[in-house]
Amino acid sequence: MNREFSLMNLQFKDWLSGAGFGDLSWGATDWMGDELLERDELIEAPLLPLRDMVIFPHMVTPLFVGREGSVQAVDEASQSNGAMVVTAQRDPDQVDPQPADLYAIGTYVSVGRMLHMPDGSISVLTHGERRVKIVEFVQTEPFFRVRFQPIRESTSKPPATQALMRAVLSMFEKVVELNRSIPEDTYVYAINIDEPGWLADMVIQTLDLPVKERQEMLELLTPATRLQYLSILLGKELKVLELEDQIHLRVQREVDKSQRELFLREQIKVIQSELDEDDPHLREVKDLRAKLDTLKMPDEVYTKADRELKRLAAMSPMSPEVSILRTYVDWLLDLPWSEATQDNLDIAHAARVLDDCHYGLPKAKERILEYIAVRRLAVDKMRSPILCFVGPPGTGKTSLGRSIAQALEREFVRISLGGVRDEAEIRGHRRTYIGALPGRIIQTMSRAKTVNPLFMLDEIEKLGLDFRGDPAAALLEVLDPEQNHAFSDHYLEVPYDLSRVIFITTANVLDPIPPALQDRMEVIEFPGYTEEEKIEIAQNFLIPRQIEEHGLAAEPLHFTRGALRSLIREYTYEAGVRNLEREIATICRKTARRVAEAKRYTHQIRVGNVLRYLGPPRYTYGLIEESDQVGVATGVAWTESGGDLMPVEVSLMEGKGGLTLTGQMGDVMQESAQAALSYARSRSEELDIDPLIFEKLDIHIHVPEGAIPKDGPSAGITMATALISALTERPVCRQVAMTGEITLRGRVLPVGGLKEKILTVHRAGIKSMLLPQRNEQELVDIPRRVKRHLNLILVKSMDEVLEHALLEEKD
Repeated sequence: MNREFSLMNLQFKDWLSGAGFGDLSWGATDWMGDELLERDELIEAPLLPLRDMVIFPHMVTPLFVGREGSVQAVDEASQSNGAMVVTAQRDPDQVDPQPADLYAIGTYVSVGRMLHMPDGSISVLTHGERRVKIVEFVQTEPFFRVRFQPIRESTSKPPATQALMRAVLSMFEKVVELNRSIPEDTYVYAINIDEPGWLADMVIQTLDLPVKERQEMLELLTPATRLQYLSILLGKELKVLELEDQIHLRVQREVDKSQRELFLREQIKVIQSELDEDDPHLREVKDLRAKLDTLKMPDEVYTKADRELKRLAAMSPMSPEVSILRTYVDWLLDLPWSEATQDNLDIAHAARVLDDCHYGLPKAKERILEYIAVRRLAVDKMRSPILCFVGPPGTGKTSLGRSIAQALEREFVRISLGGVRDEAEIRGHRRTYIGALPGRIIQTMSRAKTVNPLFMLDEIEKLGLDFRGDPAAALLEVLDPEQNHAFSDHYLEVPYDLSRVIFITTANVLDPIPPALQDRMEVIEFPGYTEEEKIEIAQNFLIPRQIEEHGLAAEPLHFTRGALRSLIREYTYEAGVRNLEREIATICRKTARRVAEAKRYTHQIRVGNVLRYLGPPRYTYGLIEESDQVGVATGVAWTESGGDLMPVEVSLMEGKGGLTLTGQMGDVMQESAQAALSYARSRSEELDIDPLIFEKLDIHIHVPEGAIPKDGPSAGITMATALISALTERPVCRQVAMTGEITLRGRVLPVGGLKEKILTVHRAGIKSMLLPQRNEQELVDIPRRVKRHLNLILVKSMDEVLEHALLEEKD
């Protein structure tokens, strides 16, 4: 379909002459008259399928025929009466269409001059004569031949039809004005058409419509109906063209405005230069230059900033790179390069501040006081420490870091590393990226405004790792005293000195931290608090803080030690004091409400009042079992939250010697269960166990709370004790808890997390605990009060474990 209005005979003659068609003659020798179409009987003619076009009557259309069957059909038509039928395919991608793939309504066309191409295709000029309806296919090979019936079209113009013609012409005129791809002569040609059907076909041929809509217009046989449908299409096309014109005008207006502003800015520059007035852009650069000259930067950084400022001054304010460069210069100038706070090296003052803010934690406090003492003697020769506080949640790791900063009178800054998976979070993005920024280390240093703050990295063990890099590897340079004096951030592209920063990291457990990162930190463990320590912390720190936060400072509110002990034993079960503070806050809230409502309230919180404020107890304090049981032993586990009791149950059933392990045990724990079974079988004679019983019974070892994953070797002696108890039917003493790894020879090996486990057993009210003898040196850190109330028994072999844990067989 020719969008350059191929309907104009004069233009088309020129094109055909240039293309080699020669002189175009529209006489009777080239085009068939209407005598044959006026008949009523069916007419037979070749059929040419069209892939992506529809030909309308009265329209002159060039065709390029390439399919072999189509070429033969055109040759047959030119050799007979010079006419054929054309109809569109339903699917334009169909290479070899069948009769069912063609529309039934087509156009009867006269074939004009043909031009054979070197590749075997044909260029042919056609002239649409009349709509036809295909009745039957006479021939399908090698080309289609059909019988068709001509469709006669009325040329009458009643008033309604004339009105439709005027409406169509009016809208078509506007379309021609707005659509630059339609020649203006098209409208002139349209107003000279008198027949309504011809006018509709001519306008449709000009519009850019899909093949399906063109075929629908071809199948509308009544001119008035065709004009009505065409008016709807023209209305839609006119709306789209008007919207496009509005958008074009708006864009043009913006472009003109930008050019005008640029011209005016250049004029302003000339005027300002004549009047000796400063350009705002240059004034900003001058201010930045003045700020740069006041900063004591390293030479490399100063050179970089000076070069970027010169580039910024030479740029046009309208350049998109100005904002990027200005942001970079701002970061360089906002970072502290030499500003530092003076450390308070008074050891007595530091000790007093730490004791006032925190109860206990002797190791951490001692390490900080040692650092202050060395700094006082060695001045600036000592490197800043890189500490790692490891302990259960709620034991005061983060708050102690803030207290250390207060004691040293340093700025305290903190970032949380939990969930960080992108290395760029640490090192920053390169400036080539849109919206690039420095990493969180540099951003936090900018916020600190000094080069020697106390920098806390919280939750370091929760760093992630994915396709964006390894943040833990990026931290190696930050936390290495040999490297952090020249830390490289991808955004800054200049070294930054972090050697004067005191880095303190926190973690609940050390296992997830990569060994290379652990090696760069000095680990200080934060053990869980004993019951007496929690009471002291609550009385000295938690209760006064909650009373002040809830507006009860003027109202006397006192917690008895018995009430606090009840909160600790029956409403919390933790190594730290975070949940204890929440429960105290709950009581203070309820009291504050009664005070606000002018009601009577309890001034002294006793044991009996706790139930009324907090409801039924959530935990049971005391022994894990109410009586001595066969096949049930009490172990102790070490978790991120501290220690926890872990009973192990063993059940024997008739079977074939199978071993079943349940309770979400990890691989190491499953191996400990296998080792315990192997030990029991190897010592069956000494333990008075029938060796044949292992082949007749199935053994099921279960660790309760099956939804919680468990792993580690420390439950080895616990599972062995429960298994031997079930096989010998000797009950396990309920007042004994145990921990330790077992070997096949029955040796008891040391385990980790000993202090947390001992505190858990003491908190549960159990009287005795079996420990590996090789853990004896760690008992130095156990509080004396715990040792007085808990019988710690050191064992070297399973024989000693069974001697203390198993009772005599029940009668």
